[in-house]
Amino acid sequence: MAKMEVKTSLLDNMIGVGDMVLLEPLNEDSFINNLKKRFDHNEVYTYIGSVVISINPYRSLPIYTPEKVEEYRNRNFYELSPHIFALSDEAYRSLRDQDKDQCILITGESGAGKTEASKLVMSYVAAVCGKGAEVNQVKEQLLQSNPVLEAFGNAKTVRNDNSSRFGKYMDIEFDFKGDPLGGVISNYLLEKSRVVKQPRGERNFHIFYQILSGASEDFLCKLKLEQDFSRYNYLGLDSAKVNGVDDAANFRTVRNAMQIVGFMDHETQSVFEVVAAVLKLGNIEFKPESRVNGLDESKIKDKNELKEICELTGIDQSVLERAFSFRTVEAKQEKVSTTLNVAQAYYARDALAKNLYSRLFSWLVTRINESIKAQTKVRKKVMGVLDIYGFEIFEDNSFEQFIINYCNEKLQQIFIELTLKEEQEEYIREGIEWTHIEYFNNAIICDLIENNQTGILAMLDEECLRPGTVTDDTFLEKLNQVCATHQHFESRMSKCSRFLNDTSLPHSCFRIQHYAGKVMYQVEGFVDKNNDLLYRDLSQAMWKANHSLIKALFPEGNPAKINLKRPPTAGSQFKASVATLMKNLQTKNPNYIRCIKPNDKKAAHIFNDALVCHQIRYLGLLENVRVRRAGYAFRQAYEPCLERYKMLCKQTWPHWRGPARAGVEVLFNELEIPEEEFSFGRSKIFIRNPRTLFKLEDLRKQRLEDLATLIEKIYRGWKCRTRFLLMKKSQIVIASWYRRYAQQKKYQKIKSSAIIVQSYIRGWKARKLLRELKHQKRCNEAATIIAAYWHGTQARRELKRLKEEARRKHAVAVIWAYWLGLKVRREYRKFFRANAGRKIYEFTLQRLMQKYFLEMKNKMPSLSPIDKNWPARPYLFLDSTHKELKRIFHLWRCKKYRDQFTDQQKLIYEEKLEASELFKDKKALYPASVGQPFQGAYLEISKNPKYKKLKDAVDEKIIIAEVVNKINRANGKATSRIFLLTKNNVLLADQKSGNIKSEVPLGDVTKVSMSSQNDGFFAVHLKEGSGAAGKGDFLLSSDHLIEMATKLYRTTLSQTKQKLNIEISDEFLVQFRQDKVCVKFIQGSQKNGNIPTCKRKNNRLLEVAVP
Repeated sequence: MAKMEVKTSLLDNMIGVGDMVLLEPLNEDSFINNLKKRFDHNEVYTYIGSVVISINPYRSLPIYTPEKVEEYRNRNFYELSPHIFALSDEAYRSLRDQDKDQCILITGESGAGKTEASKLVMSYVAAVCGKGAEVNQVKEQLLQSNPVLEAFGNAKTVRNDNSSRFGKYMDIEFDFKGDPLGGVISNYLLEKSRVVKQPRGERNFHIFYQILSGASEDFLCKLKLEQDFSRYNYLGLDSAKVNGVDDAANFRTVRNAMQIVGFMDHETQSVFEVVAAVLKLGNIEFKPESRVNGLDESKIKDKNELKEICELTGIDQSVLERAFSFRTVEAKQEKVSTTLNVAQAYYARDALAKNLYSRLFSWLVTRINESIKAQTKVRKKVMGVLDIYGFEIFEDNSFEQFIINYCNEKLQQIFIELTLKEEQEEYIREGIEWTHIEYFNNAIICDLIENNQTGILAMLDEECLRPGTVTDDTFLEKLNQVCATHQHFESRMSKCSRFLNDTSLPHSCFRIQHYAGKVMYQVEGFVDKNNDLLYRDLSQAMWKANHSLIKALFPEGNPAKINLKRPPTAGSQFKASVATLMKNLQTKNPNYIRCIKPNDKKAAHIFNDALVCHQIRYLGLLENVRVRRAGYAFRQAYEPCLERYKMLCKQTWPHWRGPARAGVEVLFNELEIPEEEFSFGRSKIFIRNPRTLFKLEDLRKQRLEDLATLIEKIYRGWKCRTRFLLMKKSQIVIASWYRRYAQQKKYQKIKSSAIIVQSYIRGWKARKLLRELKHQKRCNEAATIIAAYWHGTQARRELKRLKEEARRKHAVAVIWAYWLGLKVRREYRKFFRANAGRKIYEFTLQRLMQKYFLEMKNKMPSLSPIDKNWPARPYLFLDSTHKELKRIFHLWRCKKYRDQFTDQQKLIYEEKLEASELFKDKKALYPASVGQPFQGAYLEISKNPKYKKLKDAVDEKIIIAEVVNKINRANGKATSRIFLLTKNNVLLADQKSGNIKSEVPLGDVTKVSMSSQNDGFFAVHLKEGSGAAGKGDFLLSSDHLIEMATKLYRTTLSQTKQKLNIEISDEFLVQFRQDKVCVKFIQGSQKNGNIPTCKRKNNRLLEVAVP
């Protein structure tokens, strides 16, 4: 990787001229050529003094990385190559360290990169200011306000895919440490006419396409929209899709940004509902209809769109429909209602759409300001960033271009004034004589437009307010009367003799000679656009909406606050806004970024000289350079100047011990530079002509080459001497090491020889001793071997004798056994024939039985009591035995299985067995309860503090605790009760309070009745005359009916030694106080699903519907 080149000055390794003030010669061609040369080398920034010229590269360049931010941080403005970061850092440090409010003015035509420049400024300031959770949140909100405003205020034009169609000024507020506290955004002249009509090849505002592309189907359904762009008349189809733009992803970005900025969910929803309403307004179409009196009236063709708009906005459909068909004019106490023809109805529709969107955009800016405004009331420092439209000259220029160019005239005026003021203040501060600079003052053009009496805007307002017939032609006639003699105004009817023969100017146009050139304006539409009228009927209809946001957007529609005064015109509003902006800018230290578009194709690496020349002219860049060069072209502080050029003088090289100014004076005297070419200020040296500076640079370059040669010579000598001394030292070290090595080798050789002689002598002596020891050992071994052989011979002889004697004894025994056998066979032979059959039968039977049992052993089934497998019977005579064995084995494995049970498990199975005997094949609910274990205590009364009172009242062991529903005989409704069963009593308690409602001894329970169906209803019958039977029997419902009835049956049997009667019938009687009521169970479908319901049919019948 190449080592990064370190720059210490703007002049180092400069491509072309980095600061146009130093350009020589200065003319339009050299200016353009210098920009082109730098553009071809990816140098897109150039200075004019402290002004930055930015050329849009139309591609990503690696010059905005975090490393670049750190490189320009806290550096002098002219210390590094021209960059927007240098200007941002200079403005931020002036604000933080010198307590000066700053403003950054970014101008240029559409597509020149103004919006991106403002983003870079804000991102740089966010990167270099303080850190912390609260500060980071403020920075994030300030940065995330851009995507929201771009979505609602930017659009694709023929010149720019992301063109800002409004002017934006943001004041970023900082505390004394330089940390951001918040901000305030001001917007100027949103191009609302784009909502209803776009030029060919352009799009409506981004947000419309983003919603249709990125919103989900459900969200679009709520907004009553469809994804098809062709469904909406306000969206141009020829440029609906833009290459490289992902509207769906941008929609997600906008929603996320709105959330970060602080929009609530309902606010976001309301905003998108208004956008959807604007989109659908364009689909409303009108048809003519004649009235009886002969007047034309408009009617809406298809009211479905109107209906959906009213549903979105909460407006009464009839009210909005009438507002599109009638117009009410009020004058003092009189009201006159007139019908609207089709053309007027379309005008009213479009006016409503434009006003609705424009007011929504203003509301968005206000809402963002509420979120990002500074929360503290301490004194703040302010940095303003102005991103506003540049000078516009089109083929057809209308009211919008006139207003935009007026704003640029004001900005040019303040630019020249502040630039001259800054120059004059620096001259005075440095003690240098100020000479008057001649320049074109465009105040005369501003006065032509904004003069309160004879200005074009004043006459346009006067014409709009004049009674009678007012048209664009009458306005032009008035201009011809008042402005005919003005030197910067031209028209076909102008009285100035110079223009009498100018037939190229159409009748319906006028021309103004702006500072940037002549612009011809089409007068058509001036009056309507300046009026910007919205019929009062539509305002009142919007105010009547149930939509809170729309109602807030049209406060003038409130009948209680009706104002018959005509609203201010668009021109007067913009004039007041510009005046406020100019007043604000004059209180701040200005910083300028002039953006230039290199070509109209939005392509990289293309530089159109004619297009750039046009922009240079109307931006007044040459004029700016001439103003900066009118006095002294270059100025620099004494310290860096002396540091840069001190090598040109022997007295200042290499070190100057005195003051820096004295060193610069000595340096310039030594170089014999004419005194008229420079002046000494208090802290800076001022150079009049760029040639003088370039001469200094040439001398410095030559001197640096000489110094480099000298340094190279000295370095080479030092390197050779160092190498010689190193080689000499190395030779001495090598010699000493070799001598030591030679002596070590000689010593090792003598030592090894001595060791070899010693080893041979020791070996000879060892071998001699070994021979003596081996001879002695062989003698001892020979005596031992002879003795061993002798003993072996004696042992073998004795063994042979013993074996012979044993063989004789065995032969005698065998002979004797054979003899006895022969005697027995002779005696037995006479009895064998009589008993042979029976013996063979018994033997065969015994063998079959053995085989049977051995096979049974290998074919035994599993020990599971429910396993019914058993081996097949092999022989018929074993049938009874086979069955008995099967029975015995089953009993045995059942016993083995039972032995595994604990006492608690045995109790559970006994209860399950009892339940089977009571309910199997009788109750439809029983099969579902078989797999459910009987828990008993479903309510943890001992652990739940809610039932402490109930626990204290019951001393006995609780067998079952469950929540049941007690049926009210009056209406069949259920009430929750706690059912407790103890060894001696049945208790019912209140579920909420735990108070005992009823307590019944088990001896008083005579019977339990239930249906045979799949329900949980059961009745507990009490003994007549008992104390608990005063209120009658209990009719209850439970999810664990089988368990409760089984435990009640077993507990009653255990305590009273009598079986409790369990009656299972679909119809039984229940005693309620003195009345007997029949409970009847029927089949029926339920509204509540599978839940049985109980209804009182009459005084004697309760009907339970079971699904």
